[in-house]
Amino acid sequence: SAPASSAPSGEFPVTIEAGNGQVTIARKPERVVSLSATHTETLFAIGAGPQVVAVDNQSNYPPEAPKTDLSGFEPNVEAIVAEKPDLVVVSDDLNKIVAELGKVNVPVLVQPAATELDDAYEEIIELGAATGNKAKAEEVVAGMKTAIDKLVAEAPKDKKLTYYHELDQTPYAATSKTFIGQIYGIFGLTNIADKAPASAGGYPKLSAEFVAQADPDLIFLADVKCCGQSKETLAERPGWKNLSALRNDQVIQLDDDIASRWGPRVVDLAETIGAAVAGAGAEDGTS
Repeated sequence: SAPASSAPSGEFPVTIEAGNGQVTIARKPERVVSLSATHTETLFAIGAGPQVVAVDNQSNYPPEAPKTDLSGFEPNVEAIVAEKPDLVVVSDDLNKIVAELGKVNVPVLVQPAATELDDAYEEIIELGAATGNKAKAEEVVAGMKTAIDKLVAEAPKDKKLTYYHELDQTPYAATSKTFIGQIYGIFGLTNIADKAPASAGGYPKLSAEFVAQADPDLIFLADVKCCGQSKETLAERPGWKNLSALRNDQVIQLDDDIASRWGPRVVDLAETIGAAVAGAGAEDGTS
């Protein structure tokens, strides 16, 4: 057979190094089931949308994704098999779903949550290879890299801004070691949660006092859709109404979904962060 370099991009079988080891896909999948909101976004972005027959109930983007009540958190083998899939994509092996689907010869790709941007890029390329859309997947990744590099290059570097990223109003935060934290890090922002005691796992539970004392320049809320958080609700928290981020109108409402997924819309998140960095400090004469 021809060397890989000259083979057409849709060449099968392909073997993918996935979270569940080496997975060989014998032929181009025509009935893909995605049980991960991130991977659903990716599949559509790389041109595999027409191959997707079902997605889980958390997959709400793009709007044309086929709606089902399949659960990614409590995957049900019978319900998945009923879709007659020739490839199932998950981000977690819950309910031993990989082994269960293996018994009925359905190939499963586990693509776990990315911990850094390179993981995200790699998974997009792998999903491209797995679905016969490798060239388009490489194009998507190249576009993401270019867009993020440009945003970082344009962002002011000398502001020494601190920030707080809120996952929910417990309040849980995310440190720099998390995927989301690394996106802020490329803009040179300092994460107040890094100094939190017990930040194991990267998602420390902070106290209202901790945030008030740290007084971050920027506050990013990823609990807007779920929980209606805003500058106004933050002002009602004990000791928060005089925080500089509130006084200076530097509370940024994120899209919860975009802020929790590691697919192609990471660029949208980076755009929001870049704009916030550019806008911060303008009110005190330093721009």
